Amino acid sequence: MFWTSYFLAVLAIVLAWPVPILLSRAHWPARDPFTAMLLWQVIGLAGGLSMIGAMLVYGLEPVGDNLIAGLRALAGMVLYNAPTTSLGFWHLFALSAAALLTAHLVFTLLLTYYKIERQRRRHRELLALLASPSADGTGTVVINHDSPVAYCLPGGARSVTVLSDGLMAALEPAELRAVLIHENAHLNQRHHLLLWAFAAWRQALPWLPTTRLAQEAVNSLIEMLADDVALRTESKATLIKAIAIVASGSAVPQAAPLGPGGLPGAGLQLPDGAAGSGSASTTASRVSRLLSPRPPLPVGLRATVVAVCVLLLAMPTALLIVPGLLG
Repeated sequence: MFWTSYFLAVLAIVLAWPVPILLSRAHWPARDPFTAMLLWQVIGLAGGLSMIGAMLVYGLEPVGDNLIAGLRALAGMVLYNAPTTSLGFWHLFALSAAALLTAHLVFTLLLTYYKIERQRRRHRELLALLASPSADGTGTVVINHDSPVAYCLPGGARSVTVLSDGLMAALEPAELRAVLIHENAHLNQRHHLLLWAFAAWRQALPWLPTTRLAQEAVNSLIEMLADDVALRTESKATLIKAIAIVASGSAVPQAAPLGPGGLPGAGLQLPDGAAGSGSASTTASRVSRLLSPRPPLPVGLRATVVAVCVLLLAMPTALLIVPGLLG
């Protein structure tokens, strides 16, 4: 397992640094947001698996020729007091580091989920007091706020789309339909789960610049995916105008005096894990994509990216399980 540990370490470094940087600078993701989203998820999963796997394989090298055999031998040492003399200081250090990193990632994932759910629960309580049902459909409420605001708050059967009075006054009926379709697409495609996973990744490894790049890219991609759903029934011009109007209100909470929750006049603050209009750069990317559309990604290139995704997940898994694959 000697070469396996080093190969996994190199793979982890490549997936943690140069690959995310190159992908964040690429232009093709706007042509196929779904495939790009799949690749970002695989980079995170394969990178984490390689990082932890490299330390585990190195630590277990003296007692097994693959991960499963090594873990069995380690279990024997822990449970049945088998001799541990075969494990040196650095092997024990690597095993401890792998265990700590795994615990840190899992704990951060759960803690992030808890924080998001707590924010959503408080937000729903405020909406119950401050919002009124909309005539545009079930699951939609309206807050008394002059600036154009639209976002969705996921929660299974309690999911809700929030609009402001200012938005409804500013939009034509077709534009309002585009906004509602866009926000419902976030809920139907479970984009909040992606936001949760990448937010947790960034919280767990804030010192890694690529976690910020990944989170920003995913935020942009989910907006593009929701735009594509809206374009199935509404025109490009309608959607562009709706995006511009909603974006004009997204900067107001930072500049205006804040209420108790962060949004002036309503006492509400957009919680983590809720999908809104996104940052200014995301809005610019969305509008640019609609104004200057490029052809979809060719089938061959899309298949190549999917094959790379499969390979990235299969490679560390096989190296960890198959005995003596790299020696």
